[in-house]
Amino acid sequence: MVAGMCVGAVAAAVFAAGAAGTHGYEMRTDAQFAPPTAFVPSAAVTYDMGLVPAASWIEVSQRDEELGPTTVGLKVTGFVPGHAYGVQVHEKPCGADPAAAGGPYRHEPATEADPGDAGNEVWLDFTADARGAGEAMARHDWGFRRGEASSVVVQDAPGAKGARVACFTVPFGWTTV
Repeated sequence: MVAGMCVGAVAAAVFAAGAAGTHGYEMRTDAQFAPPTAFVPSAAVTYDMGLVPAASWIEVSQRDEELGPTTVGLKVTGFVPGHAYGVQVHEKPCGADPAAAGGPYRHEPATEADPGDAGNEVWLDFTADARGAGEAMARHDWGFRRGEASSVVVQDAPGAKGARVACFTVPFGWTTV
Protein backbone atom coordinates (compact mmCIF):
# COMPACT_ATOMS: atom_id res chain seq x y z
CA MET A 1 0.00 0.00 0.00
CA VAL A 2 2.75 2.46 0.98
CA ALA A 3 4.78 1.46 -2.09
CA GLY A 4 1.75 2.08 -4.30
CA MET A 5 1.20 5.52 -2.78
CA CYS A 6 4.88 6.39 -3.28
CA VAL A 7 4.82 5.21 -6.89
CA GLY A 8 1.68 7.29 -7.52
CA ALA A 9 3.23 10.40 -5.97
CA VAL A 10 6.47 9.95 -7.93
CA ALA A 11 4.53 9.35 -11.16
CA ALA A 12 2.49 12.52 -10.62
CA ALA A 13 5.65 14.53 -9.93
CA VAL A 14 7.46 13.11 -12.98
CA PHE A 15 4.43 13.70 -15.18
CA ALA A 16 4.17 17.26 -13.91
CA ALA A 17 7.88 18.00 -14.30
CA GLY A 18 8.05 16.37 -17.72
CA ALA A 19 5.21 18.46 -19.06
CA ALA A 20 6.68 21.79 -18.00
CA GLY A 21 8.67 23.92 -20.37
CA THR A 22 8.08 26.24 -23.28
CA HIS A 23 4.67 24.77 -24.12
CA GLY A 24 2.99 25.26 -20.76
CA TYR A 25 2.45 23.04 -17.75
CA GLU A 26 0.22 20.03 -17.21
CA MET A 27 -0.31 18.02 -14.03
CA ARG A 28 -2.79 15.47 -12.71
CA THR A 29 -2.64 13.82 -9.28
CA ASP A 30 -5.06 11.78 -7.19
CA ALA A 31 -5.40 10.13 -3.78
CA GLN A 32 -7.81 8.45 -1.40
CA PHE A 33 -8.83 10.36 1.71
CA ALA A 34 -7.65 9.17 5.13
CA PRO A 35 -8.01 10.71 8.60
CA PRO A 36 -4.99 12.67 9.87
CA THR A 37 -4.31 9.88 12.40
CA ALA A 38 -4.21 7.10 9.75
CA PHE A 39 -1.41 4.54 10.07
CA VAL A 40 -0.63 5.05 6.39
CA PRO A 41 -0.71 8.81 5.75
CA SER A 42 -2.26 10.25 2.60
CA ALA A 43 -1.90 13.54 0.73
CA ALA A 44 -5.71 13.69 1.02
CA VAL A 45 -6.88 14.24 4.61
CA THR A 46 -10.49 14.04 5.81
CA TYR A 47 -11.48 15.98 8.93
CA ASP A 48 -15.18 15.00 8.76
CA MET A 49 -15.76 11.38 7.72
CA GLY A 50 -19.51 11.99 7.68
CA LEU A 51 -19.09 14.32 4.68
CA VAL A 52 -15.82 13.02 3.19
CA PRO A 53 -15.56 9.32 4.09
CA ALA A 54 -12.18 7.63 4.43
CA ALA A 55 -11.25 5.92 1.13
CA SER A 56 -13.29 8.41 -0.92
CA TRP A 57 -11.23 9.60 -3.90
CA ILE A 58 -10.08 12.94 -5.35
CA GLU A 59 -8.25 13.95 -8.53
CA VAL A 60 -6.95 17.43 -9.30
CA SER A 61 -5.52 18.54 -12.62
CA GLN A 62 -3.90 21.73 -13.85
CA ARG A 63 -3.19 22.89 -17.38
CA ASP A 64 -1.39 26.12 -18.13
CA GLU A 65 -1.16 27.10 -21.76
CA GLU A 66 2.00 28.94 -22.74
CA LEU A 67 1.32 32.63 -22.07
CA GLY A 68 -2.37 31.73 -21.76
CA PRO A 69 -5.04 30.66 -19.32
CA THR A 70 -4.80 28.25 -16.39
CA THR A 71 -7.44 25.53 -16.04
CA VAL A 72 -7.85 23.57 -12.78
CA GLY A 73 -10.08 20.50 -12.75
CA LEU A 74 -11.51 18.42 -9.90
CA LYS A 75 -13.11 14.96 -9.79
CA VAL A 76 -14.31 13.09 -6.68
CA THR A 77 -16.06 9.83 -5.83
CA GLY A 78 -17.40 8.40 -2.58
CA PHE A 79 -18.82 11.67 -1.24
CA VAL A 80 -22.30 12.14 0.26
CA PRO A 81 -24.89 11.97 -2.55
CA GLY A 82 -26.80 15.22 -3.09
CA HIS A 83 -24.55 17.30 -0.81
CA ALA A 84 -23.21 20.63 -2.14
CA TYR A 85 -19.50 21.17 -1.40
CA GLY A 86 -17.23 24.17 -1.70
CA VAL A 87 -13.66 23.63 -2.89
CA GLN A 88 -10.90 26.22 -3.16
CA VAL A 89 -7.19 26.24 -3.94
CA HIS A 90 -5.24 27.19 -0.80
CA GLU A 91 -1.77 28.57 -0.08
CA LYS A 92 -0.18 25.86 2.06
CA PRO A 93 -0.06 22.04 2.21
CA CYS A 94 -2.57 20.10 4.30
CA GLY A 95 -1.89 19.08 7.88
CA ALA A 96 -3.55 17.39 10.83
CA ASP A 97 -5.22 20.71 11.69
CA PRO A 98 -7.67 22.01 9.04
CA ALA A 99 -6.15 25.50 9.42
CA ALA A 100 -2.72 24.23 8.24
CA ALA A 101 -3.62 24.91 4.58
CA GLY A 102 -3.66 28.65 5.28
CA GLY A 103 -5.90 30.99 3.37
CA PRO A 104 -7.22 30.69 -0.15
CA TYR A 105 -4.86 31.43 -3.03
CA ARG A 106 -5.66 34.86 -4.42
CA HIS A 107 -4.41 36.22 -7.72
CA GLU A 108 -4.60 39.74 -6.35
CA PRO A 109 -3.59 39.53 -2.67
CA ALA A 110 -6.22 40.84 -0.26
CA THR A 111 -6.88 40.76 3.46
CA GLU A 112 -8.24 37.57 5.05
CA ALA A 113 -11.32 39.58 6.06
CA ASP A 114 -12.09 39.99 2.34
CA PRO A 115 -14.70 37.31 1.51
CA GLY A 116 -13.02 36.56 -1.82
CA ASP A 117 -14.67 35.74 -5.12
CA ALA A 118 -14.44 33.22 -7.93
CA GLY A 119 -12.67 35.75 -10.20
CA ASN A 120 -9.74 36.27 -7.83
CA GLU A 121 -9.62 32.74 -6.35
CA VAL A 122 -9.97 29.23 -7.76
CA TRP A 123 -13.38 27.85 -6.78
CA LEU A 124 -14.32 24.27 -7.70
CA ASP A 125 -17.74 23.96 -6.02
CA PHE A 126 -19.91 20.95 -6.93
CA THR A 127 -22.89 18.90 -5.78
CA ALA A 128 -22.29 15.15 -5.50
CA ASP A 129 -24.56 13.12 -7.76
CA ALA A 130 -26.64 10.09 -6.70
CA ARG A 131 -23.49 7.93 -6.69
CA GLY A 132 -21.46 10.43 -4.63
CA ALA A 133 -19.39 11.60 -7.60
CA GLY A 134 -18.76 15.18 -8.62
CA GLU A 135 -16.57 17.33 -10.78
CA ALA A 136 -15.80 20.96 -11.43
CA MET A 137 -13.49 23.11 -13.51
CA ALA A 138 -12.22 26.69 -13.19
CA ARG A 139 -10.40 28.68 -15.85
CA HIS A 140 -8.55 31.95 -15.29
CA ASP A 141 -6.42 34.19 -17.48
CA TRP A 142 -3.75 34.19 -14.77
CA GLY A 143 -1.47 31.51 -13.35
CA PHE A 144 -0.20 30.67 -9.87
CA ARG A 145 2.82 32.35 -8.30
CA ARG A 146 5.68 30.04 -7.33
CA GLY A 147 5.13 28.32 -3.97
CA GLU A 148 1.84 30.08 -3.23
CA ALA A 149 -0.70 27.39 -4.26
CA SER A 150 -0.26 24.05 -2.46
CA SER A 151 -3.61 22.37 -1.77
CA VAL A 152 -7.35 22.20 -2.36
CA VAL A 153 -9.62 22.51 0.66
CA VAL A 154 -13.07 20.90 0.65
CA GLN A 155 -15.73 22.79 2.62
CA ASP A 156 -19.14 21.68 3.86
CA ALA A 157 -20.90 24.34 1.75
CA PRO A 158 -20.29 26.12 -1.57
CA GLY A 159 -18.59 29.51 -1.74
CA ALA A 160 -16.08 30.84 0.74
CA LYS A 161 -18.15 30.35 3.91
CA GLY A 162 -18.12 26.63 4.71
CA ALA A 163 -16.20 24.75 7.40
CA ARG A 164 -13.13 22.81 6.23
CA VAL A 165 -13.98 19.10 6.04
CA ALA A 166 -11.05 17.78 3.95
CA CYS A 167 -7.80 18.82 2.27
CA PHE A 168 -5.60 17.50 -0.56
CA THR A 169 -1.96 18.58 -1.00
CA VAL A 170 -1.37 19.21 -4.72
CA PRO A 171 1.87 19.91 -6.67
CA PHE A 172 0.55 22.98 -8.52
CA GLY A 173 2.83 24.54 -11.11
CA TRP A 174 3.40 28.25 -11.53
CA THR A 175 3.94 30.73 -14.31
CA THR A 176 7.19 32.58 -14.78
CA VAL A 177 5.61 35.52 -16.54
